[in-house]
Amino acid sequence: MSRGRAGSWCIRGVGVAALAAILGFPHPALPAVPAGPQSEEAFLRAADNGVRVEEVFRRTRRMAQAWLAYADERTLLLPDVLPGNTRGPKGPHVYRPHNSGADNYPYLVATAWFTDRPLFEGRLREMLRNEIRYTNAKDGIPADLDLASGTLGPPSLFGAAEYAKDGLLAITELLGRTPWFHRMADMTADLMKHAPVASDFGPLPDAGAELNGDALQTLVRLAPMTGDRRYLEWAERIGDAYVREVLPGNHGLPGYSWDFAKHEGPDRMRLRDHGNEIVVGLVLLEALESERGGERASSYREPLGRMLDRILLSANPDGLLYDEIRPSDLAPASDRLSDNWGYVYGAVYTHFMLTGEERYRDAVRRVLRSLPRYRGHDWESGSHDGYADAIESALYLVNREPVPEALDWIESETARLIAFQKEDGTIERWYGDGNWARTLLLYAMMKTQGCFLDGWQEGVRLGAVREGDRLLVSLEAPAGWKGRLRFDHARHRRDLNFARNYVRLNEWPEWYTVDESTVYRLTDAAGKETARLGSELKDGIEVIGSGRWIVEPVSPKAS
Repeated sequence: MSRGRAGSWCIRGVGVAALAAILGFPHPALPAVPAGPQSEEAFLRAADNGVRVEEVFRRTRRMAQAWLAYADERTLLLPDVLPGNTRGPKGPHVYRPHNSGADNYPYLVATAWFTDRPLFEGRLREMLRNEIRYTNAKDGIPADLDLASGTLGPPSLFGAAEYAKDGLLAITELLGRTPWFHRMADMTADLMKHAPVASDFGPLPDAGAELNGDALQTLVRLAPMTGDRRYLEWAERIGDAYVREVLPGNHGLPGYSWDFAKHEGPDRMRLRDHGNEIVVGLVLLEALESERGGERASSYREPLGRMLDRILLSANPDGLLYDEIRPSDLAPASDRLSDNWGYVYGAVYTHFMLTGEERYRDAVRRVLRSLPRYRGHDWESGSHDGYADAIESALYLVNREPVPEALDWIESETARLIAFQKEDGTIERWYGDGNWARTLLLYAMMKTQGCFLDGWQEGVRLGAVREGDRLLVSLEAPAGWKGRLRFDHARHRRDLNFARNYVRLNEWPEWYTVDESTVYRLTDAAGKETARLGSELKDGIEVIGSGRWIVEPVSPKAS
């Protein structure tokens, strides 16, 4: 909740009915609360969260509708930019898998999943079919498509890697095994089959840290999800090339690019996107190897720890990272700070989970505590994209370490982010508008603690607050509205097959998750108790109109 700063949402302490009146929303009568004043206060906070979530859903759906109005009639695919754009690549009418496919399309899918299920099942699935039909250029590798002429460019390994890691992986992290998962798996296999860069460890996708890191992050998910040995072997090939050659030869850092024939690279390291992908991928591979009990779990630990140590040494006094540094002496190339700082700190936290070394956790908590000093910081030359990525960074981390200063900062910066939306629903009219939607949807899932509705419509407000093992859920809806209230599950374990919930770029953080084989007690506003398995809560319970529930696991009875 904000502290009443200018431009932020000042909600704490405002009654729900009064809040609704201020914002111009009709407010249905709320049912009674099943417990004492502590529960009442928590339910009011949950209802406040529901107001935020309804606005996010309403705005993101409006953005999706605005973009879909510009879809190509033949393919239904979207160009990278719209008329009147001031950012993004030049040249209208071009669909690029590494831009429109990677950054915009996946969050249209996610928006439709939460807010417009017929759109999700219809138009968004048809776009996937057409993307495969019209952009595959060599096996499953896509290419840029000129939507005006129908001309298809050459196969793009970069397009495949970006579309897989930033696009299809984000959908898979949310929804599990769907047609988007299968597209990701097959396209990534084709990418690795055509890897062109010779190395002492086998063919690699590229000489650059970005493309290799993209592929590695995807492969580390595909290996446990599929059990297909090829994905693990490809991931280990990339990992070995960096841990055993690049890091020892480049001052302990993976650098920006590397000549695997000459065994050398420039004195350059990007700590923002388009460079930090390999850091994230290497630590996720370390996690996978630790779970497998393989030799690399121990052989990777010291060099990856040193890599993270040197990155942390390069940070500014508050722990924030510079866009680019020199590996030789850690000097920043400029004073510009990375809006993607949390991607790297996610790797730092995962390394803490693997080693138990508290200094890595302390580093994460330190940077989170520093965020209030960066309210309104211009991360990306005035673009919404900098705010979107910086908030995303924080959301991944506060899910593990709910530092109050960071939670407060998220509120003020999310208000700034929302304000970028134009009257027509677009943001800046380039594919980066998808990142705006992504971050707001991540924020909304924090406010519902992972719950969502089948059948959402404008005016329906769902919010939740967690208190230990209990979840307090508030639903406000017009009389007669019907839907299904669904609860999140341990997707990292059930869908991705990771034993632990490591910090992962392009994840949807898990807030309150139900265990499928645990019995839960649902207490409604009238005090009526109902028992449901976690698997039933995951599939959803029918709800009609407004309601309040306390959800908590039932302790096993003594025999």
